[in-house]
Amino acid sequence: MNKIYPTLENALDAVDDGMSVMIGGFGGAGAPIETIHALVERYKRTGSPGRLTVINNNAGNGAVGIAAMIYAGMVARMVCSFPRSSDPKAFTDKYLAGEIELELVPQGTLAERIRAGGAGIPAFYTPSSFGTQIAEGKPVAEFEGRPYVQERWLKADVALIKADLADRKGNLTYRKAARNFSPLMAMAAKTTIVQASRVVEPGGIDPEHVVTPGIFVDRIVEVANPQQEEALLREGAK
Repeated sequence: MNKIYPTLENALDAVDDGMSVMIGGFGGAGAPIETIHALVERYKRTGSPGRLTVINNNAGNGAVGIAAMIYAGMVARMVCSFPRSSDPKAFTDKYLAGEIELELVPQGTLAERIRAGGAGIPAFYTPSSFGTQIAEGKPVAEFEGRPYVQERWLKADVALIKADLADRKGNLTYRKAARNFSPLMAMAAKTTIVQASRVVEPGGIDPEHVVTPGIFVDRIVEVANPQQEEALLREGAK
């Protein structure tokens, strides 16, 4: 099956109002900037998709990437580990104004919740948040004399991720730290949309190097020479 789409706009027609959207990236590493901004431009033209729940390690930085989504008014709720950044104005202003909700999740718990969603594990226990506000209202059990908090799996309607290399069947590799959350998110979403720096024919990737198998990928768009969030911030991108 050929999963290649001609443009990001075509691929993103799967994203609709009120959906939950996982977005790969650890800060700027692995952030699918072109995909995010194509979605922002669609929102500016049509007013859709809005009221999104965005799941990411961060809540945006400066005025690019997820911060651009927040500034545009697309995001109703953030699920993340780090709502603060070097320039968190987009999220902070919306949050203080009561225009965006926050679910704060410890970083390791966030990764495990996403992994559990992809693996079909409804819940698991972790000691990470015990005794904090994050644990309030959640079941607690004791294992080997230590209290653990129950956390639920985390799934999404759509995952937007960035790969280094893809083949037409959806097999993916990633560049160094850009791998981060993306393989887990591809497994935990109903529809996975990928921007890849280069697309090759099936067999063009050594099977031993495949990180995300094509079964978890639905749509691919080739985006050569992708932009890097940190570089855009240094240049003062708006």
